[in-house]
Amino acid sequence: MDYRGKTALIIGAGISGVAAYDLLLSAGANPILYDSNENLNITDVRNKTSEKEKANVILGELPEVVRFSLDMVVLSPGVPTDTGLALKLREQGLYITGEIELAYTLAKGRLIAITGTNGKTTTTALTGKIVGDYLDGLREKDARAGHAHIVGNIGIPYTSEAASIGEADVTVAEISSFQLETIHEFHPNVSAILNITPDHLNRHHTMEEYIRVKEEITSNQTSEDFCVLNYEDEVLRAFGEKLGGKFVKNEEGLNNGGRKVTVRFFSSAQKVEDGCYYRDECIYLVRDGEEKKLMNIHEMKLLGLHNVENVMAAILMADAIGVPMESILNSVREFKAVEHRIEYVATVNGVEYYNDSKGTNPDAAIKAVLAMKGPTVLIGGGYDKQSTYDEWIESFGTKVKALVLLGQTAKKIEECARAHGFNAIYQTESLEEAVLKCAELAAEGDAVLLSPACASWGMFPNYEVRGQMFKELVRALPNRE
Repeated sequence: MDYRGKTALIIGAGISGVAAYDLLLSAGANPILYDSNENLNITDVRNKTSEKEKANVILGELPEVVRFSLDMVVLSPGVPTDTGLALKLREQGLYITGEIELAYTLAKGRLIAITGTNGKTTTTALTGKIVGDYLDGLREKDARAGHAHIVGNIGIPYTSEAASIGEADVTVAEISSFQLETIHEFHPNVSAILNITPDHLNRHHTMEEYIRVKEEITSNQTSEDFCVLNYEDEVLRAFGEKLGGKFVKNEEGLNNGGRKVTVRFFSSAQKVEDGCYYRDECIYLVRDGEEKKLMNIHEMKLLGLHNVENVMAAILMADAIGVPMESILNSVREFKAVEHRIEYVATVNGVEYYNDSKGTNPDAAIKAVLAMKGPTVLIGGGYDKQSTYDEWIESFGTKVKALVLLGQTAKKIEECARAHGFNAIYQTESLEEAVLKCAELAAEGDAVLLSPACASWGMFPNYEVRGQMFKELVRALPNRE
């Protein structure tokens, strides 16, 4: 798309909005950075852009004279598509898109796009390492070989990298459901949906809509493309069977007579016909009816069955773009857990502390609990995303010896836990108080796990700040002599 001369309103002055502003500026557009929060410091916002004090920034109410002078609108991921302003702009007939779509239209090279309720960040980081390691090796022999770009919901806006992504490069993007709401031509060469469990229902309203939005990641894929899916997710299993045989779009946007997207499954419970599966502590690859053992999971540095699934997904995606299997497995063996995802922090007084601040929904928190090896004191609670906590509480078994709660959902979680017969519950007012309570409750040989099953909003700006504070509090605990 040619953005030259277009007046573009970017809604949301966070990191994604600022990156979109700069990208549109470099593409010859006339961007306006807007945020309804009039309490933001306009000088600070301007200084985050490449134009500094010259940046066109509007805070508070958007003047109608601006609204009716627009050619297009870019919604930041945190801005719902059904807000009053977004609906008004849509009614004007304006082209409304998101930063992922914007970046895609200006970037080059091949694209791997990863979504799912849980595991996105780990799988994106791992796939990016696999691809990056391989391309780094190629460049030692041929300077024309490309680079890997790891972008998206992982913390690096796609829009901040798009202008520098060349034809020989490979982009590995973590894509959230919020970002998929505003795609049009977004077309990954390889897509993956890792799993779908209830989340963000305060935004998407129904599970059906949440599923639909997640599946949109494949909407423009053709027979030249690949989609990696979790066979143990019933929704994705059915979707994969449909996707592999559905009529899809070709380069001209027409029905192409039924050519199929290549679907490859991964499974942690049973053998698959085409893809990867886990059995007897080993990962296997099945291709063209032939089975090959790839590796023992004890060669990995990652904990938990959910991470075995993440690794299998990454293997299949890297294989789909032609990375040799030996190179893939070497990178898997070297990869360490990403920050805030079952991240080992320290051992204090014989107690191991783990930071899983990225466990922002019950399903992610279940996986963290299951990854713990012994008695665990668990910290939970935070912002209410209208989740239910029954399955999380049921996963405790005999492993969770105490539950320390904080945040908006603390009372709701306590009521759920007591209804399931779990009564070792402690309410706290702050993360600092929660860490001190855990240190008091945990005995030598136990673990303390921060895996809140809730978002951080209301107490922290994001899960990263929550996780960083947890690590600082743990490292400040006194060691008993």
